[in-house]
Amino acid sequence: MNKAVATRIHPTAIVDPGACLADDVEVGPYSIIGADTDIEAGTRIGPHVVIGAHTRIGARNTFFQFSSIGEAPQDKKYKDEPTRLEIGDDNTFREFCTLNRGTTQDAGVTRVGNNNWIMAYVHMAHDCQVGSHTIFANNAQIAGHVYVGDYAILGGFTVVHQFCRIGAHSMTAMGTILLQDLPPYVMASGNTAVPHGINSEGLRRRGFSAQAIAAIKRAYKTIYKSGLSFEDARAAIVTEAIGFPELQALSDFLSVPGRGIIR
Repeated sequence: MNKAVATRIHPTAIVDPGACLADDVEVGPYSIIGADTDIEAGTRIGPHVVIGAHTRIGARNTFFQFSSIGEAPQDKKYKDEPTRLEIGDDNTFREFCTLNRGTTQDAGVTRVGNNNWIMAYVHMAHDCQVGSHTIFANNAQIAGHVYVGDYAILGGFTVVHQFCRIGAHSMTAMGTILLQDLPPYVMASGNTAVPHGINSEGLRRRGFSAQAIAAIKRAYKTIYKSGLSFEDARAAIVTEAIGFPELQALSDFLSVPGRGIIR
């Protein structure tokens, strides 16, 4: 290790010889980096952070103090199999975040994409698949095997049941309890969660046209206000998606069997 690299790793930090860190990775006081860990350029690890074994972390991520990243899943069936956690680029993880590795009951990998903003005390359990550009506010908690689409926003203290799916561009209010799937674009709140229209302001900020937002609003009414059965509403949205590609994500989401959508 050359002198320039050594100055970026605090002398109280413990880095396993089997870890692979880019030369400019910063590791703060009393942090621990496990074996079989890859950390790419520009990543900053604050003090008292634990990065568990079998973890891959991309470029330019920031981990604040007291986070536990890539430790064993909280699953009684887990028998120390070599499962993994994979994190993309340009993510921020604030204080006391916990992200667990996958299990052999699923793909064996927990994944987080790029450009996510993860606030304090967030928990992402084993086998979760989190997209890119999401926001998890303080104390948002997702159980095992949860899917979260791109640009989803989880309000503070949102709690998500295992195997639920959260669609792209959706949004939950503070204290929301999700026991079923949340379709793309839909806003939800409550215990248990109920729908409250679509995330129009978020879609406008992301460049969706007025025509596309209007089509998504019509699709929302088809699902929640028309009185149609779920299957009939889904079929109607499949037809509408021919003219509006933005509806394809909603159509695809509704076509995948899950825990049923919130009502």
